[in-house]
Amino acid sequence: MSWLTRVRNAIPFLPKRETPDNLWHKCPQCEAMVFTKEYEDNLYVCPRCDHHGRIGPKQRFALLLDPGYTILAAPRVQEDPLRFRDSKRYTDRLKAARTATGEPDALLNARGTIEGRRAVLGVQDFAFMGGSMGMAVGAAFVAGARAAIEENCPYVVITAAGGARMQEGILSLMQMPKATVAIAELKEAGLPYIVLLTDPTTGGVTASYAMLGDVQIAEPGALIGFAGQRVIESTIREKLPEGFQRAEYLLDHGMIDMVVHRKELRARLGLLLDYLSPRKEAA
Repeated sequence: MSWLTRVRNAIPFLPKRETPDNLWHKCPQCEAMVFTKEYEDNLYVCPRCDHHGRIGPKQRFALLLDPGYTILAAPRVQEDPLRFRDSKRYTDRLKAARTATGEPDALLNARGTIEGRRAVLGVQDFAFMGGSMGMAVGAAFVAGARAAIEENCPYVVITAAGGARMQEGILSLMQMPKATVAIAELKEAGLPYIVLLTDPTTGGVTASYAMLGDVQIAEPGALIGFAGQRVIESTIREKLPEGFQRAEYLLDHGMIDMVVHRKELRARLGLLLDYLSPRKEAA
């Protein structure tokens, strides 16, 4: 044994410190490394560049609803009606998405209050198969609208989707008129329908219930559109303007009513609910 080996073995090395894999968050926009705790405390908004990260129903409910809300049971629909298979079976994709998110499908409803005002809140989760709209999403949307009618309160929907769910073919496209009819029922009942567009909201969701609100709100920087920018450019053979399909561009061109920072959403929604469904004065 050499003297170098003897000296090295005699040095009391400390054990390697284990650090959690999720200690840091890398911003997808500015690529800054932010402590995950700081990122979560800032409502999943990058403190460096103000990029609004994607969050799911549980975080949305906690952010917008007053304590004591109730998550509504998801309607049951036929799974895999077309027995679809690509590189994987559709049923396997559903199981994987449910395991990853802990949710039954891409749209979840909750009943509660926002700043003391009763409302039913529906949230789409992009983490569940890209928030794609299938039969389960259509059924959940209708159930949320009818729960609002039963409670005589507004229906607020937060969208985040890549469009219709291709594994359900024409059945997914049928959810567009189905949701439109549910919105008509809300209007007939004289109840507000408010939409918050988040990143991204595209495809058949944009072509139906995402753009039919009495008030259209968007988070800063949200991608909102029907077809992708490259598809449009190749079709019209023109270069699209800077920021095309972003929330701020749509606001400037009259497609939406307001862009609201995540920190201000609860207060702004409470104010809108006051305007659209004021409290009845005591007799």
